[in-house]
Amino acid sequence: MSGLWDTSHIQPRNDIVMAGETIPAMFWNAVQSRGPNIWLRQKHLGLWRSWTWNQTANAVREIAGGLMSLGFHQGDTASILANTVVEWVWADLAVLSAGGVSNGIYPTDAASQVHYLCEDSSTSVLFVEDDEQLDKALEVRDQCPKLRTIVVFDMEGLRGLDDPGVISLDALRALGRAYNATHPQAVQQRVDACKPQDLAILVYTSGTTGKPKGAMHLHQGLVYTVRGFNTLIAQSDQDERMCFLPLCHIAERMGGEYFGLYTGAKLNFVENPETIPENVREIAPTVFTAVPRVWEKFYSGVMIGLKEAGFIQQAAYGWAIGVGTRIAERVLAGQSVDGWLKFQFRVAQVLALNNVRKLIGIHRARFLVTGAAPISPDLVRWYLALGVPMLEVWGMTETCGASTGVPADKIKPGSIGPAAGFNEVKLDPVTGEILVRGKNVFAGYLNLPEKTAETLTPDGWLHTGDVGVQDEDGFFRITDRMKDIIITAGGKNITPSELENDLKFSPYITDAVVIGDKRAYLTVIVMIDQENVEKFAQDADVPFSNYASLTRATEVQALIQAELDRVNKKFARVEQIKKFFLLENQLTAEDEELTPTMKLKRKLVEKKYEAQIEAMYR
Repeated sequence: MSGLWDTSHIQPRNDIVMAGETIPAMFWNAVQSRGPNIWLRQKHLGLWRSWTWNQTANAVREIAGGLMSLGFHQGDTASILANTVVEWVWADLAVLSAGGVSNGIYPTDAASQVHYLCEDSSTSVLFVEDDEQLDKALEVRDQCPKLRTIVVFDMEGLRGLDDPGVISLDALRALGRAYNATHPQAVQQRVDACKPQDLAILVYTSGTTGKPKGAMHLHQGLVYTVRGFNTLIAQSDQDERMCFLPLCHIAERMGGEYFGLYTGAKLNFVENPETIPENVREIAPTVFTAVPRVWEKFYSGVMIGLKEAGFIQQAAYGWAIGVGTRIAERVLAGQSVDGWLKFQFRVAQVLALNNVRKLIGIHRARFLVTGAAPISPDLVRWYLALGVPMLEVWGMTETCGASTGVPADKIKPGSIGPAAGFNEVKLDPVTGEILVRGKNVFAGYLNLPEKTAETLTPDGWLHTGDVGVQDEDGFFRITDRMKDIIITAGGKNITPSELENDLKFSPYITDAVVIGDKRAYLTVIVMIDQENVEKFAQDADVPFSNYASLTRATEVQALIQAELDRVNKKFARVEQIKKFFLLENQLTAEDEELTPTMKLKRKLVEKKYEAQIEAMYR
C-alpha cells in the first residue's frame, strides 16, 4: 500500500480493454487474447484449483454444444440455481454463447419460488448445483411444462439417479463434445448471430413488496456498462478479486464476472459462505467489493479481538489508529500530509495497522468498494485510517449496477459520489427522488408492461425509489427510500437509515429496523450479532442455553440499551429511539425476513412482528 495520500494507483482508465459488442463476443475475444493466463480459481476440499482462459473456453464450448444438441434454440431461457461457483460462470457464458437468455435463481429460494421464476422466465433448461437444489427442481417440475432438462453440477449422492429429464454437467459436456465434432462451427455461428439489441440476462428483484420482477438487460446495455465501470474504478489483468456474493445479484454478475471478463482480473471463488473470513486472508484481493454487512463483520471481529488483547497491544493499536485517523481527516479535508505524519504512519503500519489489515485479508487491497445498502460513514473513516480507501457506489438492478461512485481522490463518507460518466443522474424537483437515465438502464420488466411504465418515464428516466440530496460538488447522498421515510404523529420527518447505520456500527448489532410512522415516538427491532454477543455473555458469566435465551438475558438487554444510548446522543430528542426489542430467532439467508444480500425486509418485519411492535407503544 503506497499510502493514503497517493491515489494514482486507483485512478479510472478510459481505454477499451476488450472488444466485442455482446457478452459472448467479448468473452471469445478475451480467450483469444489471454488464452494461457489463469482467469478462475476455486477452493475445494482445502485445495485451490485454477482454470486458464483456454480451459474456461473449453468448458463453455462443450456446455453450449451440449445445450444445442438438446434442442436449445436462440432466444431460449436457461436458469441457474446454485451458489457462487466456477460452474455458474461456465453455464452463464455457455447459455449466452448459444444465443440464449441467462437467468439466476438464489440458492436460498424455496421450491415455490423456483417454480415461479422458471415459469415466469419460460425456462427450458435448469442448471442446479447439487442434490439439495435438485430436490427443489423435482418438486415443482410437473408444474413447469416448458422445463425440459435439469443439469446437475455436483452428482455426489446422486450416482444411482435414473431420470431421463436429469443429466449431469459432465454428461452434458460429453454431449457437447460429440455435437461440436460434427458441427464444428455451430457455437461460433450462434455467437456471431447474437446482436447487441438481443435480451441477454434476467435479474429478478428480491420481491420485498410482492412477487419478484424480472429486470431485462440487453447485451448492448451490459457491454456499455462494463466499459463504463472502468471509468469509475480502476481494474486490470494484474488484479485479483474474490467472488462470493450471489451471481444472480447484479453486483457480482456485473462487478465480478463481467467486469473480470472485460479487464482480465483473476476471479477467486470461496469454498463456501462459511469460509469467507478464512478465504479472504488466503486470496488477499487487490480489489475487494462487498456489502456493508461484510465490512461491519470485519470491523466487529477486530474490536472484539482487541478486547482480548493485552495492554501493550491495545495501546499500540490506539496510537496507530490515532495516527491513521489524523491522516484520514486531512485526506478527507483535501489537505496535504506532511513528512512527519507520513513517517508516523509508516511506524503505525509496522506497529499495528499492517496486522489489522492482514487479519481481515485486505493487506494487498488497493481500494475497497461498498454498495447494495447504505454504510455508516464512521466505518468508511475507519478503513481509511487503516490505509485502505473505501469507495461507495450506488445503483440498482435496473441500472445494471453502479450509477454513481465516490472518486478515490475525493472521498466523502456518507456520500454515494457524483453521477458516473456513463449515465445521467438528477433529483426530482418535487419529491427529491433520484432519477437515472442512460444506456445502462434496463429494458423493462419481463411480462409486466404496467410496472415498466410506472418505473420508466417516456423520455427514459428511471424512478429509483431512493430519495436524496446533492451538494455543491455534485455529490449525491441518499436520505432514504421514498416508501421508508417515517412521519411521526407530531409531523416530524425521520430518515430511519441514518439511525440504523449508526446502530449497525456496533459490534453487537447485525441489523436494525426503526419503527415510528404515524406514532408518538421511535422504536427499533434489533438483530444481534450472535458471535460477539455470545462472547460478551461468556466473558460476563451470563447464563444462556440457546439463542432466544441469550436475547432475553438482562445483561444483553442492558448491552444493547447502552449501544442505543450511544446513538441517541447524536440526534435531537424527537429523533431518538425510545424502546427496542431483540429478534429471538437467529436468521439466515433462508429466512423470509432477510433479502439475499442479508438485509432485513422492512415491511415484512413490521408485519410479522406486529404484536411485539404494538407492545412497545403500550
